[in-house]
Amino acid sequence: MSRFAGASAADEHTTRETEDRQNWQTRPVILNPGLRLLIATLLCLLAGASSAAGTLTVCSEGSPDGFDIAQSESALTHDAAGMTLYDQLLHYKRGTTELVPGLAERWQVSADGLQVTLWLRRGVKFHSTTWFKPTREMNADDVLFSIRRMAEPKTAWQAAAKSGFGMWHSTGMADIVKGIERLDEHRVRLTLKQPNAPFLGMLASSFTASVFSAEYGAQLLAAGKTELMNTQPVGTGPFVLRSYQKDAVIRLAPHPGYWGGASTLDQLVFAITADPQVRIQRLKSGECRVGANIQAQAAGAFDSGDVRLAGGTALLTGYIAINTRRGPLADLRLRQALWLALDKRSLIQSVYAGRAEAAASFLPPSNWSFDASLRERFDPAQARALVKASGYDGRELAIFTRVGGSIDARRAAELMQADWARAGVKSRVQMIEWGEMLKRTGQGEHDITFLNWSGNGDPDDFFTSNLSCAAVPSGGNKSQWCHPAFDALLDAARVSGDRAQRSALYAKAQRIVYDEVPIIPTVYPQYFTAVHRSVVGFVASPLTDLDFRGVSLR
Repeated sequence: MSRFAGASAADEHTTRETEDRQNWQTRPVILNPGLRLLIATLLCLLAGASSAAGTLTVCSEGSPDGFDIAQSESALTHDAAGMTLYDQLLHYKRGTTELVPGLAERWQVSADGLQVTLWLRRGVKFHSTTWFKPTREMNADDVLFSIRRMAEPKTAWQAAAKSGFGMWHSTGMADIVKGIERLDEHRVRLTLKQPNAPFLGMLASSFTASVFSAEYGAQLLAAGKTELMNTQPVGTGPFVLRSYQKDAVIRLAPHPGYWGGASTLDQLVFAITADPQVRIQRLKSGECRVGANIQAQAAGAFDSGDVRLAGGTALLTGYIAINTRRGPLADLRLRQALWLALDKRSLIQSVYAGRAEAAASFLPPSNWSFDASLRERFDPAQARALVKASGYDGRELAIFTRVGGSIDARRAAELMQADWARAGVKSRVQMIEWGEMLKRTGQGEHDITFLNWSGNGDPDDFFTSNLSCAAVPSGGNKSQWCHPAFDALLDAARVSGDRAQRSALYAKAQRIVYDEVPIIPTVYPQYFTAVHRSVVGFVASPLTDLDFRGVSLR
C-alpha cells in the first residue's frame, strides 16, 4: 500500500547535528546536475567501499520523506524506515500476502467482527540510540500510544506531523477504529465501529501499524520537541538509524536486541541513486549489492554476471490521476477523451521495454477480484470528437511528474502530451521532486499526474486509499473524486465476510471507475530488484517490499 517514484538530490546533513535534523526538509540547496551527480557518486563510492566488510549496500532510487513512517505514503520511506526501523503488529509471510504474527504473536476476532484482541510478543526491545535509552521492553502502552497518536485530533502529535497521518485517514482507519484499550501489559483490544474484512491487513501496514515507544514519546513531549520523531526515530525493527546524509546515504546498524534475531550484517547502507543508469553501473561494479526498482529497459544488463533480477509480477498498477475538480476536467467527456487518445502500446514499448501489460482495471490481474471483462480502449477519432463535445476551452493542462523513479518519467509524460495534442488537448510537463509532488497533488494543485500503486492483496487497499471520498481531504485521492455510489459498494464489501460477495461488489466498483474515469489505469508493470550473488536470503515480495530481515552476505 504505497506509491512509487524517485527523488532528486538536494542539501546534505547528518543526524549528529540536532538543528539540521529539525530543519532537514526546509533548506534546499540548488546544485547543477553535474555537481549533484559527482557528489552522489563520491558518497556512494564511500558507502560501497565498505561492502566487503559485511556491509550490505542498497542502491535506492530516492530519499525518504522522513523517518516517522506514520506521516508518509511513499514506498521509499516504507523501504528505508518502515521495513528497517520499525516492526508492525502483524507481518506478511515473506514472498506472499499471507498474514503471520509480528509484534502480536496471535490475534482473535470476535464472533460479531467488532473486536480484535492482540496478544503482544514478550521480550521485544526498543532501539538504544544517542538520543534515547529505553528503560523497559515493549508493552501494551506502546501500542496504545502508536494508535492514539494517529487517531486523536488536536494533539501535539498532530501539530508536529507537518504532512499529517495521511494513510491513517486515506485507508479509512479513522472511520473503522472506535477505540483501543489495554487489557493487561501484553494484551490490547481494538473495537471497530462495524465489521471490517480488510482490517487485519491494515495491522500489517508500516504506515498504520508500526509500533513507536510511548516512553520516547513522553520524553519528546516533555521537551517540547515532538517533531524529532521524524528525524531521530526509535523503533523495535531489525536495524537502528546511525546517520543520514540527505539525498546521499542512510546508514543503519543491526539492532542487537531484535526479537527475531540480530542481523549478521555489520551495516545496512542505502546509497541514494536517483539516476537509473548510475544504479546499474554501481550494481555491475559491485559498489551496491542490491538495486531497488530497476527499470525494465535495464533487465538485459543483468543477463549474465554476478547480479540477478528478482521479482516480475507484483500487485502493482500504473495509473494517471485526473483532478476531477479542475476546470474542464470536471467534464466526463474530456476525461474519456484522454483515455481514448492514449496509445498504451507505444507507452509500453518506449517506456517499459515491453515488460508491462496494458491496464483497463485499477486492480492488477493477480488480485483475486480482478475483472477481466473490462477492455482496453483506444480510439483517437472518438477522442477528438469528445474533446469538442466537452467544450474544452484550450487551456494548457499541467502534467505533474517526478524526477527519477522506475521509468523515464519525462519520456512517459511527453508521450502522453503528444497523444493528447493529437486529440486537441494542450498540456505541459512539470518535473517535481517526489516528496513535493506527493504533497502538491494531495492538495489538488495538479491537473494530471501519474503514479504507481502497490497493494497488499485486498481490493480495498487499492480503492479506499486512492478513490474513496474519505481519501480526498487526507491527500490520498489524487483525483479529488467523490462518488457516493462507489463508496457504498466499498462499505458493503468491507463488512462482508464472504469473499465471493465481496468480489462481486468490487467488480461493480471497477465498472464505475472504468465508466467515470477519475483515473486512467495505464499498465501492469513488471517489478524488479537486482540482487548480487553474494546476498543470501533475499525474497522478492508481491507487495514490492525490500525486506532485509534474515538477509546475509556470503
